Amino acid sequence: METLESELTCPICLELFEDPLLLPCAHSLCFNCAHRILVSHCSTSKPLESISAFQCPTCRYVITLNHRGLEGLKRNVTLQNIIDRFQKASLSGPNSPTESRRLQPQRPYTATISGTIAGTIGGGGGGGTSGSSARGSPATSSHSHPHANHTNHVNHTNANHSPAVVAKMDPRISCQFCEQDPPREAVKTCVTCEVSYCDRCLRATHPNKKPFTSHRLVEPVPDTHIRGLTCLEHENEKVNMYCLVDDQLICALCKLVGRHREHQVSSLTERFDKLKAYQVSPGRVSDAVMEASKTSAAQTLENNLTNLVKRNSELENQMAKLIQICQQVEVNTAMHEAKLVEECDELVEIIRQRKQVIAVKIKESKVMKLRKLAQQIANCRQCLERSSALITQAEQSLKENDHARFLQTARNVAERVAMATASSQVLIPDVNLNEAFDNFALDFSREKKILEGLDYLTAPNPPSIRDELCTASHDTITVHWTSEDEFSVTSYELQYTIYTGQTNFISLYNSADSWMIVPNIKQNHYTVHGLQSGTRYIFFVKAINQAGSRNSEPARLKTNSQPFKLDPKTAHKKLRLSNDCLTMEKDESSLKKSHTPERFSGTGSYGAAGNVFIDSGCHYWEVLLGASTWYAIGVAYKSAPKNEWSGKNSSSWVFSRCNNNFMVRHDGKEMLVEASLQLRRLGVLLDYDNNSLSFYDAMNSQHIHTFEISFLLPVVPTFMIWNKSVMILSGLPVPDFVDGLASDLQEQQQQQMGLCRQESPYLTGMKTCH
Repeated sequence: METLESELTCPICLELFEDPLLLPCAHSLCFNCAHRILVSHCSTSKPLESISAFQCPTCRYVITLNHRGLEGLKRNVTLQNIIDRFQKASLSGPNSPTESRRLQPQRPYTATISGTIAGTIGGGGGGGTSGSSARGSPATSSHSHPHANHTNHVNHTNANHSPAVVAKMDPRISCQFCEQDPPREAVKTCVTCEVSYCDRCLRATHPNKKPFTSHRLVEPVPDTHIRGLTCLEHENEKVNMYCLVDDQLICALCKLVGRHREHQVSSLTERFDKLKAYQVSPGRVSDAVMEASKTSAAQTLENNLTNLVKRNSELENQMAKLIQICQQVEVNTAMHEAKLVEECDELVEIIRQRKQVIAVKIKESKVMKLRKLAQQIANCRQCLERSSALITQAEQSLKENDHARFLQTARNVAERVAMATASSQVLIPDVNLNEAFDNFALDFSREKKILEGLDYLTAPNPPSIRDELCTASHDTITVHWTSEDEFSVTSYELQYTIYTGQTNFISLYNSADSWMIVPNIKQNHYTVHGLQSGTRYIFFVKAINQAGSRNSEPARLKTNSQPFKLDPKTAHKKLRLSNDCLTMEKDESSLKKSHTPERFSGTGSYGAAGNVFIDSGCHYWEVLLGASTWYAIGVAYKSAPKNEWSGKNSSSWVFSRCNNNFMVRHDGKEMLVEASLQLRRLGVLLDYDNNSLSFYDAMNSQHIHTFEISFLLPVVPTFMIWNKSVMILSGLPVPDFVDGLASDLQEQQQQQMGLCRQESPYLTGMKTCH
């Protein structure tokens, strides 16, 4: 009967077939189980009606469905008849499988699906096994009949199962199957059914027949201990295997009909033992391999534990810091709240005091006004009394019938009445009826608006440097700025440094060592002294108050070129210099000058040098050529020979004109360049820091030529003429057209340098641009 029952059991629900379907592969499946397989494939975008195929859980043959779905498959009528006969034959005993199934609590169907792929899990492959092999047999099950010995039933637990499900007996665990109240105490927990039973319910639900002989019975454990983790893809399904491909826990549905059906899987126990390296079969691997496996796994676990402990320590430190910050926040909150209350109380006290002062003034004015009014009332009363007495006397005189008496008093009374009538201002006092308090007009609208805007002080808005207002000389720069929050600014701070061409102002600002700081500025402008001539600087202005500070946008400002004049001690004896030493003229009849080492002395070397040596910065000067058609303008080292033309040696670089030819000359090598015959104003730009010397037609804003020079020593401006006169203009700011051409020249220099060297390889370091 047991063998027959195993053949009549569904591989999915492990129950007798109910309404079995005959699959094309000759295997059978319950209609409801096949429906559940289709449901597991459903999704929002894939309804049940659109599923047209599924795999046989026994042999993995793909079953194709027609438009009728499962209804299109044939019913296995013969198998159903056999099951009906088997059930009738089993009804003779009280412990029949049918009765046991009726009493057994319902469990999720997927809890037993894992049996259909037990062979797959055991072998670690992707293939399926038969339903009979999946359900287990007495040979593979160590469980004995519960009726025989319930005391030893707990020892039937398979040793390969995770020890997490084994717990100490809890006497308070009750039977979950009893119908009486309160339920009896549980004696066993079935891990397969996930239910705890008392002795009576266990006998009724777990007879000594298949498939109940394969159920795992352990000592009673809480319900939370026997319910494992749930699958992430299939709701309410327990994970019971491990996918080796995706390295994650999966359930039976994932392996049977999910996306892991073709993946290699392993049982949880096998994966658990492999990771911990506690069990390695000595019969299959050598001791060395076993020891290496243990060592590798142990090292991996040890490293992971070390990292975990380190991370926990970092988390604890971080949490301690956060707790400390929270405490500090509480302290700061209380401090600021107390400060707020204190400040508001002070405001209220000031208002109260001012209220008292103003109230006293009102009372004093009231007393003064009432005193004056009382005096006026008294005067009026006194005048009224005199006037009334006079009226009474006049009326009595008019009533007098005695002629003698009337004549005696009438004249006196008439004079007094006439006098009183004529001088009414004397009788009626000057009464001031002004009851208003015009000098006590109260208007607190401004104060109310201020009080309504009471809030924490904020840092002022960043100031703005006004480039158009800034001025410069050769060693000073005056910076002007404006601020929207001028009244809330306590002071300004000016910061500046030499601009090195770095475009990242943030990193430049962070290099605090190179910045000069001028603190506590009260005005909106400041003049910085002692700067290098011809040098670009970066300026920041910081607006400061008690709440903080904010910086302006950076401004690039530049000092003017170094001013200089012609040095008489270097002028050739046939040159005449003006009194201001800014003009030199060829003069054959010039007075004889004493010879000095620094004086130009060679035949035809009619030159003079400036009175400065330049070793840094960017400097610009211009030369007014006038009508001269033969000259050489440039720079030279102090060691340059004075008895030969400038540019004939390696220590000087010049731009020269010889009648209608223009050329540049250095180290005795000349190269023709293009320039206008109307050139009357030559601009010279010496950028010592960037190793360049450029010449410009200043009138037409055109670039003529640029020398690329690796300066080794300070240089001095030099001037040579062979006819007429020239005049120098020094200490000038660099013109805008020169700044605009400079960036373009940097690109052109890179492109044309190779071409110039190919055409004239002897002109190393020289380049022309038309």
